[in-house]
Order: sequence, then structure tokens, then C-alpha cells
Amino acid sequence: MAPLSVTFQPNWLEVLMSPFMRNALIGGTLVAIAAGVIGYFVIVRGTAFAAHALAHIGFPGATLAVLLGASVTGGLLVFTVAGALTIGALGKRADDREIATGTVLAFATGLGVLFASLATAGSTTVTNVLFGSLLAITSQQLVVFGVLTALIVLAVVAVFRPLLFASIDPLVAEAKGLRVRLLGTVFMVLLALVITMSVQVVGTLLLFGLVVTPAATALRITARPVLAVAMGSLLSLVAVWVGLVLAVMFNLPPSFFVVTVSTGMWLAALGATRVRHGRPRRADPPRASRGADLP
Repeated sequence: MAPLSVTFQPNWLEVLMSPFMRNALIGGTLVAIAAGVIGYFVIVRGTAFAAHALAHIGFPGATLAVLLGASVTGGLLVFTVAGALTIGALGKRADDREIATGTVLAFATGLGVLFASLATAGSTTVTNVLFGSLLAITSQQLVVFGVLTALIVLAVVAVFRPLLFASIDPLVAEAKGLRVRLLGTVFMVLLALVITMSVQVVGTLLLFGLVVTPAATALRITARPVLAVAMGSLLSLVAVWVGLVLAVMFNLPPSFFVVTVSTGMWLAALGATRVRHGRPRRADPPRASRGADLP
């Protein structure tokens, strides 16, 4: 067996200027912005498990698309949005939501295994869905990513204040007349859109490192909502850009470097805040009330 070897690519700058790398940089930038915007609310609402589950729920959609010869992005989109709506409809209270999420996740994973076993001709595509394929982003996908990112950002801006209120204290927000459950469903759909794009970058298995970790890093530094959202997006951008450059330099998968950079920044923020305050500290905002009506 040959020993593991990593080779530095001396022409990495030339490769970085190629058309497919341009698509990867643009696509990664769009995904990073969307992930940073929605990641803050994932943490505030305590829905990290739902984010992880939706990525796996999208897997059978991608494998079914391979079987049918359809768009993998389209398959991901249909299944993640359907999963988000199903979880929202079945999970009224916190405990119910966890059960609904786990049940839908298990069923979707079973479908994914079935479709993957049948899609033997598309094994490469299935692998890309699991681990990401940022370098394979096409011009058509860039158009889709651009539309989805614009939709996500505009929607979050439109509902930012009520969504933040409903996320921090849903019981009081509902008493004030806010439609908490509707806001939760809107959030879940937006999260599904972000996951649809993020799977292309890091895959379903590594998605947590792009959607949740940068936002968690930002919240180690500041609890101010707008600043935390902006910082989460910036950290996601850094992870994607640096990850892409390192992937080209050493001819290794971008998803590995994206997640590694993201994790490294989180560890650095964790260590810095502990040293600064002499004890573990996290700049988390208040968490949602127990038993809230959140999908």
C-alpha cells in the first residue's frame, strides 16, 4: 500500500483563475452569505438538529433525481422544503418537534438508501451529495443560487424583528399577537433553501460545519443580533474562500478544508473568550422558552 502523500501544486494560482474555479468562488460566496444569515436563527431557536436532519432528508431527493435523470438541485429542493413543512406541521411543541424531526429523518434516510442502491450508474453523483462538490457548480446552478440567496436575504430582512422576538421568547410573542407558528414555518422553509445550496458545497454529512459553526463562532464574540448575523456571514465567506484556495494548492477536496477552517475559527474564538474572561463564556442570546409553538 502506498503511503499517504499530499502534493503541493505549483500552478495553483493559474488553476484558481480558471472558469470552473470562478463558478466555485461565486457559488460558494452565495451559499456562505445565505448560510450566515440563517445560521444565527438556527442557534437562537435551538434547531441545529433540524438543520442537520433536513440535509439528510434532502438526500433521497437527490438520489431520486439521479434515478430519473432530473436536476439534483431540484430534487434536493423539493425534499428539503417538503421535510421542513412536514416537521412544521407535525411538531407543534418542542418535544413533538424533536420526535417529528427524528421520524421524518429516519423515513427519508430509508428512502435515500433505497434510491442510492438503485442508482448504481449515478454513484459519483450520490457521493458528491454526501460530501459536496463545490468545484462542479455550473452556470445554471449559479443562477438558481443567486435567486435563492436573494430570496432568503430579502425574506429575513422583512421578518427580522418579529422572527427574532418569536425566537427569543415565543410565548410572550404569541401573547402579543405575533403568528409564532407561521413565522416558524417560514423560517424552516428558508432553512431548507439554505441547505439545498449548502449541500453542493460541503455535502449532507458535513453541512453542520458551514450552516451552524460560523454562526456559533460569531455568537462567541457578540450577542448583538445584526452584528452576529453579519459576522456569521463573514466567517462563512472566509471558510469557503480559504478552503477553496487550500483545496487548489494541495489538490484535495474543498469540503474538508471548508469545514476545517470553520472549525478552526470556532476553536480560536472558544479559546479567546475563555482566556479573556477566565472561564467558559458564550455570547449567546436568550434561548426560546420550553414547549414553545415552534415548528
